[in-house]
Amino acid sequence: MRIVLFALASCGGSSEPVTPDSSASDAPPAGECDDTAPWATAAPLDLGPTQETAVVALAGKVYILGGFNNLTITTAVQVFDTATCRYAAGPALPMAVHHVNAAVVDGTIVVGGALATTSFTAIGDTWTWNPATETSWTARASMPAGTQRGAAVAGSLDGKLIVAGGFRNGNAVSDVSVYDVALDQWTALDPLPAPRDHACGGVIGNKLYVAGGRMAAIPSTSPLTFELTGTTWDTKAPMITGRGGTACGVLGDRLIVVGGEGNPAAASGVFSQVEAYTATTNTWEALAPMPTPRHGMGAAASGDRVYVPGGATTQGFGAVATHEVLTP
Repeated sequence: MRIVLFALASCGGSSEPVTPDSSASDAPPAGECDDTAPWATAAPLDLGPTQETAVVALAGKVYILGGFNNLTITTAVQVFDTATCRYAAGPALPMAVHHVNAAVVDGTIVVGGALATTSFTAIGDTWTWNPATETSWTARASMPAGTQRGAAVAGSLDGKLIVAGGFRNGNAVSDVSVYDVALDQWTALDPLPAPRDHACGGVIGNKLYVAGGRMAAIPSTSPLTFELTGTTWDTKAPMITGRGGTACGVLGDRLIVVGGEGNPAAASGVFSQVEAYTATTNTWEALAPMPTPRHGMGAAASGDRVYVPGGATTQGFGAVATHEVLTP
């Protein structure tokens, strides 16, 4: 299915916008931490209901970049301090974007491509920001023409940003691009074994893992897992539950995959499943499901916890401000 309409865009299949839900009523206020295990509830997002963000963690803080805020695309950078459980505003992104590709490379947050406008236009803009030394984003060399995209898996390897797969012109792509931060230069790498967008992944032991995702249409979800070793992609053990619109965090040698969409067994179309891939054994296991099933969110690990802010509780648009935290 070629997805072109705003309410039928790549993050979901509902033909009408859904009234955003509020965050969980039992969420603690900002400044108070909930240590419940395996799932705790953090204070809701400062910006309110937000989905299709990028989420990265650095030095005890979780950064939520861009996204749809109540169906309005935002430039906002929301910063959650895991020690104080409070939010602050980071410097705004240079433009309003969603489905951002981002990772932390040697202490610098690097954005390499995203989607813009309600037409889901792929852009190749590259921006960097070091929160420890800089007060704003810096524009860098853009992705080469024809490789721009959003909704990709992003990871950091050897001082470089790796962007794998993604969504461009209504299609999932298999492109893999490498951005050298020091040289301010993009190059191409061998493509994924199959096109994927809305997958998630992370770096374990100097290898990038890509799990799940879909091929543009919903619910064409995949359970496949790919591993990048050097310049070669290998296919690893498949996820227990194939899905797209997922989020990932890395804890030790485990890739934790949470939520997703494309669930034919649920009226919402959203998954609550949480599964962990152990790289050293090439195996998957089921973990405690999400208290609030969601898709279209990012996730990031800080300390021994995975932070999962925002997302949507219905397939398509239905953003929430819910912020939940997993201690597996």
